[in-house]
Amino acid sequence: APMHDLGKIAVDDAILRKPGRFTDAEFAEMKKHAAEGARVIHEILAKTDDDAFHILAENVAHYHHERWDGSGYPDNLKGEQIPLEARIMAIADVYDALVSKRVYKDSMSFADADAIIMRGMGTQFDPSLEKYYVSARPKLEAYYSSLLPVEQAVPEPVPKVLHIRKDTQ
Repeated sequence: APMHDLGKIAVDDAILRKPGRFTDAEFAEMKKHAAEGARVIHEILAKTDDDAFHILAENVAHYHHERWDGSGYPDNLKGEQIPLEARIMAIADVYDALVSKRVYKDSMSFADADAIIMRGMGTQFDPSLEKYYVSARPKLEAYYSSLLPVEQAVPEPVPKVLHIRKDTQ
């Protein structure tokens, strides 16, 4: 999973470090990192004898920005067309982006990040992964809390709310 954004090595540093919103051209450039990451991983692992790992690593790098509803990139895959490992990485990647401080934004609270992830189930994320995300949430919060300076690592109470999705179909 740490290699999922490897393709960013091909993206101009000025874009990667930009503090504001991307222009359309910058976003188009940034979107290339997924396919580029898969290409680099393919070359790195081409001579390994672990085909399953090779495929898994390429899939994570290439498809982690695909969305369950088909509106993602680079290939606009939809639903189960997206490899499972990339669907899992998509949740982890967004959670990390939300709760981590970036040059262009402050970190978000765990509760706010959780609300965004839960709202994305069924559109951005595979809804069948919701129960796994919910069960992993305490470990995610513990891990990210351990990365904070001591004065900021005061745990937030986790609301005991059952998220129920109603199908609209």
